[in-house]
Amino acid sequence: MIEIHKLTKKFDQFTAVDDLSFNVKEGEVLGFLGPNGAGKSTTMKVITGFLSPTLGTVTIDGYDITKHPIEAKSLIGYLPEGAPCYSDMTTLEFLNFIARVRGYSGDELSKRVQHVINEVELQSVCQQTIDTLSKGFKRRVGLAQAIMHDPKVLILDEPTDGLDPNQKHHVRQLIKNLARDKIVIISTHILEEVTAVCTRAIIIAHGKIVADGTPANLEAKSKYHHAVSVRLNNSYDLVADLAGVADVGSVEKDVDAEHSFTIFASGGVPIFAKVSAIAQDKHWPVLEFHVNRGQLEDVFRNVTQRAQGGV
Repeated sequence: MIEIHKLTKKFDQFTAVDDLSFNVKEGEVLGFLGPNGAGKSTTMKVITGFLSPTLGTVTIDGYDITKHPIEAKSLIGYLPEGAPCYSDMTTLEFLNFIARVRGYSGDELSKRVQHVINEVELQSVCQQTIDTLSKGFKRRVGLAQAIMHDPKVLILDEPTDGLDPNQKHHVRQLIKNLARDKIVIISTHILEEVTAVCTRAIIIAHGKIVADGTPANLEAKSKYHHAVSVRLNNSYDLVADLAGVADVGSVEKDVDAEHSFTIFASGGVPIFAKVSAIAQDKHWPVLEFHVNRGQLEDVFRNVTQRAQGGV
C-alpha cells in the first residue's frame, strides 16, 4: 500500500502540494488528474523520492520514502514526464544499463531485458540510438526501464504521451495486465485514459484534492448523467411536449448538429423510459435516440473551476 499523509511541498513562498492525504491499495489503477500547475508532477516526484517533502509523509509498503529511501525506491518503477534517457546509447544498450543498475547480471539480465523489449514492442528499434527515436518510441523505452525489475509500485507520468492510437491501446492493455498485482498511479491530462484504464480517479487543483472516486461515480456527478440525446429528421418542438414533465430538467439544442437536442434529467433520475414514451405518443420524427453517460470532462471542469473561484 502507498500511504500519503498530510503531504506538503513548498518552493520558497509557493505551495505546490498542500496538505494532501490519500492511500492506494494493491490492484488499484489510480488516475491522478488536474489542470496545468495543479501539483501532479510535484506529487509524483515526492512519492518517488526525487523531491523531499516540506511536511508530511509518504510510505511505500511500510517504508517511509524519507527515512528508508533505498528500500522504498527499490519497490518503485517510475516513468517521469519527458522520459529522459541517455540519448547516445542504443535502446538495447540503455536497457542493459538499467538492468545492471537494478542488480541483474548474466542470463537473468538478458531475460529481463528481452522480456521488457517484448512487453513494450521495441524489437524494431533495439539497435537505434535513443536520440533518433520518435517521441512515441522514446516513451516506450521509458516504460520498459520502469518495469525492468517487476516493481510493486508503478508510477507513470503521461504514459501514452506521443503514442499513436494503436500504441495507446497496447500500452493501456499492458497497464491493465500489470495492475493485477501492483499499485499503478497514472498522472494524465487525457480523460479518456482514466475511463479506459483506471479503477479510481483523484482530481487535484492548487495542490488539494477536489474529487476522489471511481470514474463511474465521478461521471454520475456530471449534468450529462442520465441525459437523453435525440436527433430528428426535421424540425419539431420538443420543449412543448416536455414542459412540466416530472424529472425532466432543461432541453438544449445542439448548435453543431441540426435538429439535435439534449434533454437533461433533474436530480440524477433516469428519464429515458419517460421521454421514450412521450416520443412514441407524440410521434417525434426520431433518427437517433440514446442515453448519455456522465462526462468526466464536465466534472473535471466544474470541480477545478470551483477550486479556482470560478463558476
